[in-house]
Amino acid sequence: MKVKVQKIDGKASGDIELNDDVFGVEPRADILHRVVTWQLENRRATARPTRERSDVARTGKKFGRQKGSGGARHGDRGAPIFIGGGKAHGARKRDFEQSLNKKIRALGLKMALSSKAKDGLVVVDSLELKDAKTKALKGHFDKNGWAGKVLIIDGESVNDGFKKAAGNLPGVNVLPAMGANVYDILKHDTLVLTKDAVEKLEGRFNG
Repeated sequence: MKVKVQKIDGKASGDIELNDDVFGVEPRADILHRVVTWQLENRRATARPTRERSDVARTGKKFGRQKGSGGARHGDRGAPIFIGGGKAHGARKRDFEQSLNKKIRALGLKMALSSKAKDGLVVVDSLELKDAKTKALKGHFDKNGWAGKVLIIDGESVNDGFKKAAGNLPGVNVLPAMGANVYDILKHDTLVLTKDAVEKLEGRFNG
């Protein structure tokens, strides 16, 4: 699949051949749904449990006489009514982590990239800016028609000047190629890849 390459300012910069095994896969909603669900569930932290009666380190021996004390009858210091006792009906530990086959995860990323390749993919030669200012970058975005949410993926690491300039633009996110994921790609309206990012992503699957 041949795609036109442009500079950040919108000027043409040749063509690039995209690997059909990565950017030409027919997307399937069920695979994408599984991968996105897996991603979001794994972001959830483990729900912390409270200590119940069986979890607190207090004596279970009857500590006072059954009768004659003038007080209520008790047999266990771990009871919820005592300070330091276990909590009654406390929160239980809940772990939301899911497992998903590596092949399905890889296929999901290919499908996400392929869905953007059909509509919403832009390839730029690099993220080098002559003037690394937010105002100048906003002008480039407006000129290119990149509205809404824009995800920009660079190669090994993100260009520092570009990262700082894009930091104050609402709806614009920048990632290195290693951080490319299905959820972020699908969530954004436009996907911008550098040549380095294309090389890294294709190498990720071909390696």
